[in-house]
Amino acid sequence: MKSEPDEVGIDHLAANPDKLFEWTGVRNYQARNFMRDRMQPGDLLLFWHSSCPQPGIAGIAEVASAAHADSSQFDPASPYFDPRSDPANPRWQCVDVRFVRKTALRSPAVLRQHPALLEMTVLQRGNRLSITPVTPQQWHYLMENLL
Repeated sequence: MKSEPDEVGIDHLAANPDKLFEWTGVRNYQARNFMRDRMQPGDLLLFWHSSCPQPGIAGIAEVASAAHADSSQFDPASPYFDPRSDPANPRWQCVDVRFVRKTALRSPAVLRQHPALLEMTVLQRGNRLSITPVTPQQWHYLMENLL
């Protein structure tokens, strides 16, 4: 899961380890579907800093809730407001996440040096999704070798 560190970074989660963070603002159907259909409470995830001077994996977080309606779609003051989304049938879903631990920052350049990770969706040229899957093999490699 990617986030801009000045908006919500791993340090925000670390400063509030008992707080659940609603992962709002995802406005891409494929990324929404990953959250809605594939993420389950208890799943661990890579917390990726993006759109910043030093992007990459910055920590580990945990999915803390099943998918639910993204509250920001109904808030006219939110930059993620969607006037076409119906509260009875919300268009946008999200999950809540909680802090697990910080890691040493692992940049895309460092990750690309490892052949076992070259197929990671997040490392593919042109990928702009904020949420992408990680295979069990990729996860295991990261945990054993880099994080």
